[in-house]
Parts: sequence; structure tokens; C-alpha cells
Amino acid sequence: MAEPRISAFTSDRARTTFLAAYARAMDRLWPVERTSLDVPTAFGTTRVYRSGPADGVPVVLLPGAGGNALTWYRYVTRLGRTHPVIAVDPVGEPGASDQSAPIGDGRDLARWLDEVLDALDVGRAHVVGCSYGGWVGLQHALHAPGRTATITLLDPAGLGRISGRFLLWVLAGGLAALTPAPARRRLARWLHNATLLDGELMRLAGATMRFRRRLPAPPPLSDDDWRGIAPPVLVLLGERSQMYDAGVVAARLRDLLPAAHVEVVPGASHDLQVHSPDLVVERTIGFIGQAEALA
Repeated sequence: MAEPRISAFTSDRARTTFLAAYARAMDRLWPVERTSLDVPTAFGTTRVYRSGPADGVPVVLLPGAGGNALTWYRYVTRLGRTHPVIAVDPVGEPGASDQSAPIGDGRDLARWLDEVLDALDVGRAHVVGCSYGGWVGLQHALHAPGRTATITLLDPAGLGRISGRFLLWVLAGGLAALTPAPARRRLARWLHNATLLDGELMRLAGATMRFRRRLPAPPPLSDDDWRGIAPPVLVLLGERSQMYDAGVVAARLRDLLPAAHVEVVPGASHDLQVHSPDLVVERTIGFIGQAEALA
């Protein structure tokens, strides 16, 4: 019988090394006061970081594949001025969470996120997801209806099949992250990957390489799935996205979701979250505010 596919570090030493580096990075980079909580779920213990005011509908931040809460450090100050902010280390990703049971599909991920919100006593949330985190947010909106106040998607997965071009881009980015800074900066321009220019995040790259991720690949949503997304939707796409043709995707979403806000960001690729943080946070805050005013 095959062993359960559970994400984990390659050794206890690798996990200890990563967690120490991660804690130092959080202390150095997180710009506002935070409370760390470890939340039990059926799939393992989930670490979340709460910032901002105590009251209001929270903004829940979900990183992309291979990411964690730290990827949002540029965003929490502005988001936290008006809303509680909950930045999540998803189970199955390299962070301070600890996966204990396999996750087989989008329904499992929706159940996991629902259990996290239950444990935090969050009835409704503004969900913001980048790449794989966007797909997780979509699964939650589909399979746990009524809990998502709005959903903001940053170059999300689930808009088409994962291409070989995208996988090569991910592989090249991972290798480039391990090169000296001068070479990494040159490769960042060549690959259209602004994440490689973030020296703070790159400090964790070596330790993250010792993590074995075992989460399901994100199958594309069908037209009926998209039509079944009930909450207001904001989609920001990178003009040069390596995952798909942004123009084609934008046209499809505008047809399926006429009320959605869909924007293609010039110059950005799948690195949208790091490439254009000011634009992203401005659009997100405006979108959430407009949705709340109409509610």
C-alpha cells in the first residue's frame, strides 16, 4: 500500500533550520504587531498570524504554492488599517504549519480552510489568494458557500491546464534563487520574475528547498464552476503571465462573470504579487470597500 502523500521537510534538522530562519524573517519583516495562533484541523495544525483591528470582517491571505504568510509582508500595514488581517501558513506548504493527513483534492482544501475559519470564530471573510492560494479560495467559495464575503484572485491557478512552459519557469526560478545576488538580478529580468529581486524572501530559498510538497495539482474550473461563484470577484492577471494567455482568460471571465472586476496588469507576469504590490493593494482595498458599501 502506498504511503499517504503528506508534505514535510526532508528531516527534522531541515525543519528546525527552516523554522529558525522563518522566525527571524518574520521578526525582521512583519511591519505591524501580530498574534500567532496554531489552529487544529483534520489535516494538521495551521499557523495563522493576526494583525489589525479586532472587529470587522477579516481579510484572509492565502499564498501561492511553496509560499507562506511572509509573502504578504508588504500588504498587511495598509490592509490592516481598516480590517483585521489573517495571514495563513497553509498546511502542505513550507511554513510553520504541520500537515498530518493527506489532502486529495479541492474539497479537502475547502474543508481545511473552513475548519481554520471555524476555529478562529470567523463567520465571513474577504479572501485574497495568489496563484495556488487563489485556487484554494475558489474551492472554498464553491464548497463552503456563504462564508466568502469577497474573493480577490492574483494570477490564480485553475484558469487553465498547467503548461510545460509554466513548469519550466517555476523550475528556472527555483534554480535562479540559489545563485549569487548579481546573477539572480540578471535572471529575474530575463525570467520576468520580480520575486528573485526580493533579497529578504530569497534568504529563505535554500531552507525551503528541503521541503517536499505533496498537494494536489489544481485542475481548471469549468464554466459551470465559475458561474457558481457567488461572492463578488476581483481578478488581477499578469499581462506576461507564464501560466496562460492573460487576454484570453480575461475575455472568458468577463463573459462568465459579467459582474466581476477583471484587470490585466501591464508588465507583470505570474510575479504579480511582488511586481505590483501598490497596485494590488489599492485595487483590493477599493474592491472590498465597494462591496461592503453595497452589501
